[in-house]
Amino acid sequence: MNIKKLLSAFLLILTVNSFICAASVYKNNVTASYYAEAFHGKKTSNGERFNMYALTCAHKTLPFNTILKVVNLRNGKSVQVRVNDRGPFVSGREIDLSKAAAVKLGMIGSGTTKVRLEIVKKGPSTKASVTTAKKAQEMMKKIDAKSAVKSAKNTKTVSAKKTSPSTVKRAVGSRWDIQLGAFSSKENANKRAQKLIKAGFSNVVFQTNNSTGVIRVVIKDIDASDLFKLETKLIQSGFNEYTIKERKK
Repeated sequence: MNIKKLLSAFLLILTVNSFICAASVYKNNVTASYYAEAFHGKKTSNGERFNMYALTCAHKTLPFNTILKVVNLRNGKSVQVRVNDRGPFVSGREIDLSKAAAVKLGMIGSGTTKVRLEIVKKGPSTKASVTTAKKAQEMMKKIDAKSAVKSAKNTKTVSAKKTSPSTVKRAVGSRWDIQLGAFSSKENANKRAQKLIKAGFSNVVFQTNNSTGVIRVVIKDIDASDLFKLETKLIQSGFNEYTIKERKK
């Protein structure tokens, strides 16, 4: 009799634990991406500075400070991250991880992977969380609704192909930006930025259009006297397509 009671109790515990585990799953088989160097030190949506070496993530709706367990469905590796940013603003993407989290999941090479998200601890629904989540949802509606953004995915918006630096004279003291691509994918924008940085270019930044979500990769704030030399270096490094724009004073 006692053995039967013990078995019944044991089965009841197993059932309860199974229910708890199932209840902790937030979403399954969704796509995760990551962001890294080009965003390092920039402000996140909750006001912190993005640290690519910390275990954090961007999510469009979950409250800030929510702790998620992310499981890579391709290799079984997992990591716990804290929500401190909004994104990713790309159709079909559920979560954007810090580089450190991506390393732990073994997804650096692929850039994206299918994951399971489990809520370990849900953060408080603060005013900042609710407001930024609403804006993120509105932004995604615009992105999904515009065919132009869909066609812009993985596509650069640039001027005609260049084989030699421009010889147009520019006013002494004027300042310029060189745009080297426009992407709706943060991952692809980051790849372009990393190629530029590895090629020895500095002042590489992202300029985001908040209404469309398009991310432009730009070498910013170049003096007119340095343009010819910089264009020459770009062409020699294999960056033959770009747009030069004068900075507004």
